[in-house]
Amino acid sequence: MSEDLRAQLEKHLQSLNIQTSCVEHPPVFTVEEMMPHLQEVSGVVTKNLFLKDKKKKSLWLVSVRHDRQVNLNDLAKKLGVGSGNLRFADEAAMLEKLKVGQGCCSALAVLFDVDRSVKLVLDQDLVQGDHQLVWFHPMTNAASLGIRPDDLLLFLRGTGHEPVLEGFQ
Repeated sequence: MSEDLRAQLEKHLQSLNIQTSCVEHPPVFTVEEMMPHLQEVSGVVTKNLFLKDKKKKSLWLVSVRHDRQVNLNDLAKKLGVGSGNLRFADEAAMLEKLKVGQGCCSALAVLFDVDRSVKLVLDQDLVQGDHQLVWFHPMTNAASLGIRPDDLLLFLRGTGHEPVLEGFQ
């Protein structure tokens, strides 16, 4: 299934004339497992968190530099959901909304959020940090796809997901 979704993603990117780079690697479930496979790439590698608010009314996909810390209480305050109100969403919600399971989620998965119910938060450094490429999983954790920051924004906006840009340390 993930290969079909990856093919759909790649076809969509091609339809937008977006050039990407891709690195195939064994399936990885953590940033630590992934990094040895991406030592030679230029740009910045991401990690992604799929979150919900305490009342389960909102879903958030947060993409940040792999070396950043995400304080959920601080992020909740910035997003206006109140301190202590963000937590990890379950895999069933991720599969339903983004069509991917744990370890495969990335900002590119918003292509499959057809009802636009997932809000996207991007580390502002990903698009303002003068990186050649930003690396995400392309619907599978057995590859990493690099995309230019401007093309990332073009892609995201084209899916109806205007990203909320936040600073992370």
